[in-house]
Amino acid sequence: MNKRELLIEQYAEHIRSKFGQEPDLPFLKKVTIGLGPSIYKNDASKVSGSDQTELERVKQNFLIAKLGLEDSPELMQAINEVMEQYGASVRNKHRAVIYYMLARRFNKEAVYQ
Repeated sequence: MNKRELLIEQYAEHIRSKFGQEPDLPFLKKVTIGLGPSIYKNDASKVSGSDQTELERVKQNFLIAKLGLEDSPELMQAINEVMEQYGASVRNKHRAVIYYMLARRFNKEAVYQ
């Protein structure tokens, strides 16, 4: 297995253990590839659940710019719910997992087709 495949397996395990779901591996792979080389950089590959600036960046750059959603309070509510499900004990959450969960929540899988 190459490094990306190993990371996808790690992300899949987080989806199973933290969210209690069986991941859609082809979709998870598309989300991971969409993040490009940032998945290999420790800081860029993670999202701090306690950093409001970073959460706002997820909303602006991913939910609005990438997924094409309209800005509304529901977006930040969704981000906070995903962060809460991921667990407070996990300080730095994998960006690929968060993006995967948010895209599925808003039924925007087609963006990655």
